[in-house]
Amino acid sequence: MLRLPMIVVAGWLTALVLTQSIDSPLTIGDEPLRLGNFSVSLAVKDIGKSRAFYEKLGFRAIGGDQEKNWLILQNETATIGLFQGMFDKNIMTFNPGWDRSGSPLKDFDDVRDIQQTLKSRGLPLGTEADAASTGPASLMLTDPDGNPILIDQHVPRPKK
Repeated sequence: MLRLPMIVVAGWLTALVLTQSIDSPLTIGDEPLRLGNFSVSLAVKDIGKSRAFYEKLGFRAIGGDQEKNWLILQNETATIGLFQGMFDKNIMTFNPGWDRSGSPLKDFDDVRDIQQTLKSRGLPLGTEADAASTGPASLMLTDPDGNPILIDQHVPRPKK
């Protein structure tokens, strides 16, 4: 029986995984969308308790206003928002036009262009951005498991 050192087996398995391609019916022939900075918006019951909990995990507040029941926290590359009394479910949030620190980007996919693409791909939208507008706008959709997704742009349409 051939016995290979564990490092050789692990390296071979890694190479096998990296060379395998996975076809996705949602992106074949389509350009990927640049949805923007990602965070999870958490519907919390007590923002003070939630903040204390996440700070023990190493998160630090970088924005928001606890007195107004919302905070943005980060830990390295992870961003979460704490929102008390603002919505019923946790929401996956994408912010086109922002980097992870909330600074505006010069080049990004505008929420209205993202909306048009999502509709052309047959995805139903819960709320839509005004297609005639050029400023901040948002849209919402829901994944097949009922998870809300917010695409929330806070900056004007990029100049092309």
